[in-house]
Amino acid sequence: MKIREAFTFDDVLLEPAESSVLPSDTQLTTRITKNIELSIPLVSAAMDTVTESNMAIAMALAGGMGVIHRNLDIDTQAEEVKKVKQSKLGKSKKSKKNKTSSLDSEGRLRVAAATTVGDKGFERALALIDAETDVIVVDTAHGHSTQVPKIIDRIKNRSNSIQIVAGNVATKEATRSLIDSGADCIKVGIGPGSICTTRIIAGVGIPQLTAIMDCIEEAKNSDVTVIADGGIKYSGDFAKSIAAGADIAMIGSLLAGTDETPGEVFLHQGRQFKSYRGMGSVAAMAEGSADRYFQSDMGDTEKLVPEGIEGQVPYIGSVNDVIYQLIGGLRAAMGYTGCKDISEFQNNTRFVKISPASLHESHIHDVFVTRGAPNYPSRG
Repeated sequence: MKIREAFTFDDVLLEPAESSVLPSDTQLTTRITKNIELSIPLVSAAMDTVTESNMAIAMALAGGMGVIHRNLDIDTQAEEVKKVKQSKLGKSKKSKKNKTSSLDSEGRLRVAAATTVGDKGFERALALIDAETDVIVVDTAHGHSTQVPKIIDRIKNRSNSIQIVAGNVATKEATRSLIDSGADCIKVGIGPGSICTTRIIAGVGIPQLTAIMDCIEEAKNSDVTVIADGGIKYSGDFAKSIAAGADIAMIGSLLAGTDETPGEVFLHQGRQFKSYRGMGSVAAMAEGSADRYFQSDMGDTEKLVPEGIEGQVPYIGSVNDVIYQLIGGLRAAMGYTGCKDISEFQNNTRFVKISPASLHESHIHDVFVTRGAPNYPSRG
């Protein structure tokens, strides 16, 4: 058996190049599908501790998009979508901010929402279409399951105009299967998330950078876009995911401690935190996401085989500050590499493989930190 080498974000760096490009002059416009353009390549994760209407509104105002999670009953999820569509922009539609906001043809904020496979997933998808969601995300742990093409086909037969993101996958073959089924965008990532244990529990996955590159190679000639989902710890990882070819990056953990996520701020040992859990955790599966891991027939929570954990993250305030730093890091990367837009960034940038010593050198070292930075969180 031949074993190939594969890489994730910490295994590489972007090579600097001659540049006349200032970070402030870079253009970040991208597509989540061929029919929907975003001002920034960023969407929030379909997780029950990350995205409901408040997060989706903030993401759309910033130029990205939020994916309403599906650990809600169908009517409640549809209402969350409607809250986004009915949200007041707060400023004139001609304002500079709203020129970058993600708006539909009627000037309303755009929003995505997640569903699953089978009859229940189809019923949910129909309700989301009726609520005028812009994008439906067929959200499973294994997008190469034979059930995923079936639900894509059913949804497209009911509404060919609805845009569908499908995943998660990590191989060329899975990407081709979803493209042939009619998916408009492929979501890539098997096990890279900070609260995901799939690679340890099941022993399955592909390091995220290689997974992105493999899936992009299959998708690039089909006018189908790719979302890099998971494993992004810093803005540099975000930049690497886009340079590797992803049209969009999906973020969960970096947003989880913000005001806009569901749940309350709580105190622990004198510090403020918010809850964050994987959709493969026991608690999340018990509340509805078990079918994402094809375990919906398990009536007893003690019989569930979780692929995620529950935790907490520091409270960090407004999501707008996080978005600003992520986008700032991407713009800096484009300035260092001499790329004025995302197309140039993906076509002209080169990666270099680094050693563990190089990774150590890349992080702060040999110093006592007296004041941290908003874009360099400490890691537990």
